[in-house]
Amino acid sequence: MAVNLDKATVREKIARRAEQEIESGFYVNLGIGMPTMVANYIQPDKQVVLQSENGLLGIGRSPYEDEVDPDLINAGKETVTASVGASYCDSAESFGMIRGEHLDLAILGGMEVSETGNLANWMIPGKMIKGMGGAMDIVHGSKKVVIIMDHVNKYGEPKILKECSLPLTGKGVVNRIITDRAVIDVKEGGLELVEVGEGWTIDEIKDCTGAGLKVHEDLYETKQ
Repeated sequence: MAVNLDKATVREKIARRAEQEIESGFYVNLGIGMPTMVANYIQPDKQVVLQSENGLLGIGRSPYEDEVDPDLINAGKETVTASVGASYCDSAESFGMIRGEHLDLAILGGMEVSETGNLANWMIPGKMIKGMGGAMDIVHGSKKVVIIMDHVNKYGEPKILKECSLPLTGKGVVNRIITDRAVIDVKEGGLELVEVGEGWTIDEIKDCTGAGLKVHEDLYETKQ
């Protein structure tokens, strides 16, 4: 059985694994919530530019207490730092970058993902929301979309499903799913398990996934 870890540790492990998806030279958008943590783990030898749809090209790590600038925030209204050479622009220009397919990678959170790569991550019916944000543009304008999330919800129900039950952000847009239990790729023929989290078995992953799951022939344990 998997080792029980506190929520903060689990989130850190997911963020560290997601960092491995980033290659030197990439332009990357990190979604609000857990994805923003990925910025803290980017290897110093990687030349990466982080883009925020609210108008900052060149996001740095999270600020220390004495570095906090309340006017310098990401799309999730969290304070950030700016890397050397960062630039600022208005929202229209920022979305021009996104819609023009200039992003190599987007790492976003998810509420549900289907076996065909459909994504639901912007609202739950009946819950108050501030707006849909930029996710719909980002998932269609990025060359690769990676979703990071818990494998099951707070009720223990699968978040990876045959069909999403929540309103969709995009259809067929997800390439890879990274959870606290596994790494799963979205293929034309369905979902493929490529990595199993430490302490989990293939059968346990299949049991907590609400869709069919093929197993990659070179399956290995996730390293974070």
